[in-house]
Amino acid sequence: MNMLEAEKLVFSAAGRNIIEDLSLQVPAGDVLAIIGPNGAGKSTLLKMLTGQLTPSAGAVRLQGEAVNSLAPSAMAKVLAYVPQGPQAPPDILVRELVSYGRHPHRAWYMGSRAEDEEAVERALERTGLVDLAKRPVGLLSGGERQRAWLALALAQQPQVLLLDEPTTFLDVCHQFELLDLLRRLNEEDNLTVVLVLHEINHALRYAKRVAVVKDGRLAALGYPWDVVTPDLLRQVFRVQGEVVADSDGRAALLMQGLDRKSEQENRRT
Repeated sequence: MNMLEAEKLVFSAAGRNIIEDLSLQVPAGDVLAIIGPNGAGKSTLLKMLTGQLTPSAGAVRLQGEAVNSLAPSAMAKVLAYVPQGPQAPPDILVRELVSYGRHPHRAWYMGSRAEDEEAVERALERTGLVDLAKRPVGLLSGGERQRAWLALALAQQPQVLLLDEPTTFLDVCHQFELLDLLRRLNEEDNLTVVLVLHEINHALRYAKRVAVVKDGRLAALGYPWDVVTPDLLRQVFRVQGEVVADSDGRAALLMQGLDRKSEQENRRT
């Protein structure tokens, strides 16, 4: 079953197409990394998949239902979204922030129920934040803060999780901690994950499939080994590199620098 489907998406703004004729499917249990150059339309695509942006043409479906036909609360019970650089009042406690994830599951007049408390506690446990639950968000490190927002999303008890460049502003250690956690959530909880990544090596190591976006179009989609090739690196990213197996047998990108030919052609255009 496909959790998400994008069919012939177009998104126009300021007189130009940012996304153009883009289609893809995200089956249940997938980990799909969306990569591409800056300005390629990755974040715009993600926001259309979450229903935050309405396509100029085409359709987005969540479990077969048109996203624009779903009530926000109904959609939030299935899909959770972690934006890039989310902000919260610095004095809000971690547990309170995470509890906001329960809003789609109860009416405005209802107080917190046992099932809500259990969901919040589980989200804190899964993200390693139990000991920090009473700490103000403003006192957290960058990695801890990102896990707090992830815990909020998990408290929604979604089936699919979308994240926009979740490793931005994190040091290398915290990047790997977060991506390891997302892998465990996928493997242990069967959580479908779609994330925009800036670092190609992260996509190679953690994604089951990779979607490459260039100039608003889908340039490639498939298994990391098949997609990230020297030709694609030259044509999409204008760099030279090769993919090899690391000590764990996983794909790893060895960068060799700018592809001078493509760089010269880009300057002429």
